[in-house]
Amino acid sequence: MGATKPEGSIRAVTASIDRAASFLAERRLSHRRFDGLPDGPPADEAEAYAIQRRLHTALGAGGLGPVIGYKIGCTTPVMQHYLGIPSPCGGGVLAANVHESPAALRHADFVRPGVECELAVRLARPLPVRATAYRPEDVADAVGDCMAAIELVDDRYLDWRATGTPTLIADDFFQAGIVLGPPAPDWRRHDLAALGGTLRINGAEAGRGTGADVMGHPFAALAWLANRLAAEGRPLDSGAVVMTGSIVQTCWVARGDAVEAALGPLGTAAARFD
Repeated sequence: MGATKPEGSIRAVTASIDRAASFLAERRLSHRRFDGLPDGPPADEAEAYAIQRRLHTALGAGGLGPVIGYKIGCTTPVMQHYLGIPSPCGGGVLAANVHESPAALRHADFVRPGVECELAVRLARPLPVRATAYRPEDVADAVGDCMAAIELVDDRYLDWRATGTPTLIADDFFQAGIVLGPPAPDWRRHDLAALGGTLRINGAEAGRGTGADVMGHPFAALAWLANRLAAEGRPLDSGAVVMTGSIVQTCWVARGDAVEAALGPLGTAAARFD
């Protein structure tokens, strides 16, 4: 039989998780940079996600509302290369940070804002915890809406390249909000893997990619998220919005910039940083 952790050790880890979540919430709400957590980086991804869940509670109490969905980072080669992280990472999306296109945003509400071009989905039915892993074809029927979207990210770190993946996960992996275009009523007629997307800033193309860049198909990212949550005993609820990952490299924006993410027949999402 494996040895169990002493009760004192469990209490110490719990207290460290609480301190980390409180620290991250304070920095997020006050728009302040940081270079590490009070007790050092999380021991592993499991501890990082435990901090993230406590962080969501703290941010909700701070006025950002409940988690209404999720973002998935590093699902495409361009983002894995840019961040130097070879596998997907998840984060929560809070109710107060959801915007409809066209969105007027305050540049001062971010530390260093960035934008990404993504396909977003909204679930029409839940993906419950189950013993067998979800595959892309298993999650497709649960999707109600597909739409073009902009993920709003924020560089809240003194040096994000030195911050480390577990700490980034604990802090929702750069997540700062989303801008959703209108749902595409006929999205099932289109091959989402073949879909081309473009990000434009002030009318100039800043990047382009395809749906196939997202783990072969955007629904592969959705299946990854459902499986990650199921491993924690948590379902992916009906109504949840999921950002499937950027098909372009993150672009950092200046005050006054106008941004448009276009996904062909799925439409566009737009935002301006005033």
